[in-house]
Amino acid sequence: MATKPPAGDPVQDAPQVASPKRAAAGLPAIGHTLKIAHQQMGLARTARTLLKVNQKDGFDCPGCAWPEGDKRHTAEFCENGAKAVAEEATLRRVTPEFFAAHPLADLATRSGYWLGQQGRITQPMYLPEGGDRYEAVSWERAFAVIAEELTALASPDEALFYTSGRTSNEAAFLFQLFAREFGTNNLPDCSNMCHESSGSALNETIGIGKGSVSLEDLHQAELIIVAGQNPGTNHPRMLSALEQAKSAGAKIISVNPLPEAGTERFKNPQNPLGMFKGTALTDLFLQIRIGGDQALFRLLNKLVIGAGGATDEAFIAEHTHGYEEFAAAAKEADWAETLTATGLTRPEIEQALAMILASKRTIVCWAMGLTQHKHAVATIREVVNLLLLRGDIGRPGAGVCPVRGHSNVQGDRTMGIFERPAPAFLDALDKEFGITSPRGHGFDVVRSIQALRDGEAKVLFAMGGNFVGATPDTEVTEAAIRRASLTVHVSTKLNRSHAVTGRRALILPTLGRTDKDVQASGKQFVTVEDSMGMVHSSRGNLAPASPHLLSEPAIVARMARAVLGTASTTPWEEFERDYATIRDRISRVIPGFEDFNARVARPGGFRLPHAPRDERRFPTKTGKANFTAAPVEYPRIPAGRLLLQTLRSHDQYNTTIYGLDDRYRGITGGRRVVMVNPEDAAELGLADGAYTDLVGEWKDGVERRAPGFRVVHYPTARGCAAAYYPETNVLVPLDSTADTSNTPASKSVVIRFEPA
Repeated sequence: MATKPPAGDPVQDAPQVASPKRAAAGLPAIGHTLKIAHQQMGLARTARTLLKVNQKDGFDCPGCAWPEGDKRHTAEFCENGAKAVAEEATLRRVTPEFFAAHPLADLATRSGYWLGQQGRITQPMYLPEGGDRYEAVSWERAFAVIAEELTALASPDEALFYTSGRTSNEAAFLFQLFAREFGTNNLPDCSNMCHESSGSALNETIGIGKGSVSLEDLHQAELIIVAGQNPGTNHPRMLSALEQAKSAGAKIISVNPLPEAGTERFKNPQNPLGMFKGTALTDLFLQIRIGGDQALFRLLNKLVIGAGGATDEAFIAEHTHGYEEFAAAAKEADWAETLTATGLTRPEIEQALAMILASKRTIVCWAMGLTQHKHAVATIREVVNLLLLRGDIGRPGAGVCPVRGHSNVQGDRTMGIFERPAPAFLDALDKEFGITSPRGHGFDVVRSIQALRDGEAKVLFAMGGNFVGATPDTEVTEAAIRRASLTVHVSTKLNRSHAVTGRRALILPTLGRTDKDVQASGKQFVTVEDSMGMVHSSRGNLAPASPHLLSEPAIVARMARAVLGTASTTPWEEFERDYATIRDRISRVIPGFEDFNARVARPGGFRLPHAPRDERRFPTKTGKANFTAAPVEYPRIPAGRLLLQTLRSHDQYNTTIYGLDDRYRGITGGRRVVMVNPEDAAELGLADGAYTDLVGEWKDGVERRAPGFRVVHYPTARGCAAAYYPETNVLVPLDSTADTSNTPASKSVVIRFEPA
């Protein structure tokens, strides 16, 4: 039997600290998986559900976007994927009686962990203006409220339509279609906060904002550089791919401010021998200072150019543009400045260079450690420069690999969830549906918050996610949200965003990935796109948590009918009745999806075209892959301060908190901890176990404070600190963003310490 949710918030003011682990997964991962699954689902439901995760006839894990190979293991999931499934397939329920017992003021005092542990939301809930708690409402009334607010706006651009990466291709396509038929390109999404920097850099340099490698490429690589990424917690199934690459002879360089168990050694729980002994993964660990990656790659590029015969001259001549300007800039790279920026030693960088020069097939993987800095886009462009020098794009076993963090975040962007859509996409959409889409750019996440703050936007409709919990500058964001006339959240479970509302608010409960989806034409399936461009189906196998739930496509279709009325000739009712009709329209609007229904019916789905990978064709403005030569930047840290990066614990997925432990880092029973290098701590007078306030410093002079953090002496890079989000989002200034991409700079926060 599943257990009941916690009645009260657990005490978190005395976290326990032990030594960090030196290996990931193994027997502890199996034990923790079974414990969480049993608490949420019970034994029988656990077996019935987990054996369908990531199977060709099952459902796509609602966690990360890591791809599956053609041959699937019986247990094709990781510990954190199992946690995500368990929390969605939970037997716990949040009923109208729960909301009657917990007014908004009470919900606002609860932790994200407590809110998420309460279970699945069972009915639409409405917070009327002036009300102190949510009350049950019919779907008809809910859509009428949305229509009242949207049709009363002075301009469609006063509405914001946010998308989380969980949203299926079908729902995302309908959502952007509705927004554009309504009259706005205000389609912010979670990509704006994570891999927007990757897309910005890759679109400019190779012509497509996606990775260029497949799972098979990783298995064939001779060198894999993992930069600014912690796969052991954030993408655990990636460890299996790294293990297979190692078994084939690959070398791995890890570049990160913190040592992480997952890149040190992997104890594969699907292999009896590997479960106990494990496989050493990292051959060279470069413990870089936060934000020093651009300087590192710039110097490596200078050294590659100067090595003699180390560049692929034929590839550069035939397929690239801008080499001479880039080479001139690279030659200015300075050893002394690079060592200052990175905190590395000369022998370490020379060893990395030797490994690069010895490799004929190199892949660079990265995640938020590269994307959430002011100079993030320039850093990723510098990564691309290295691969272009070596001809490592468009051949097997080589390429760029931005590792996406949510199961369909890449697919949502492919479907048109973007505030700056390409004219060709809008032209195709208009032709197919007989509408006139707006051409002006809309608001991304940061601009959406600013628009709410400044009264430029009045309605926020969020398709999944935890907008308040995921965004920066918590106090500013929450104040902005409270200025809205209406906030709407399509959700499966409670989170902080339901407790911070506009004058009126709606919670619209929806089906999850694990739920059966039956519409008027019969049982439906949806599709997703993984991090490497594979599109495949997802079919839930559980009875829905409540008969009052609607699917995301159904919610969009009914909202569209309520808001647009008879003026819309789009067949919204048909789309709700049969999702195949949505896919037919996608096939005529989006290149690569031709014959969508037939191709996705094949087991495993199909791979989308990728011109740089498939043809060494680069659809950039120059028609070639572009070298770039941005000035080298890195954070300068004032005396007496440290540079903070926000990160996840192992009991966490994005803003969803599964528990209060960070097993691999040796931290249990609490989340308000700050990891500080012992030498920095000694200089700053921070004893291990002491409590401190973290105070952010930014050029606007505003004091941003995160109170009551336990100091943990930890082997971070010198000058650097780390703490969990969303607790430390309060320290990230709204205006501190990456150039070009406007992604919040959550990995570059200057802090000082004051007594708690």
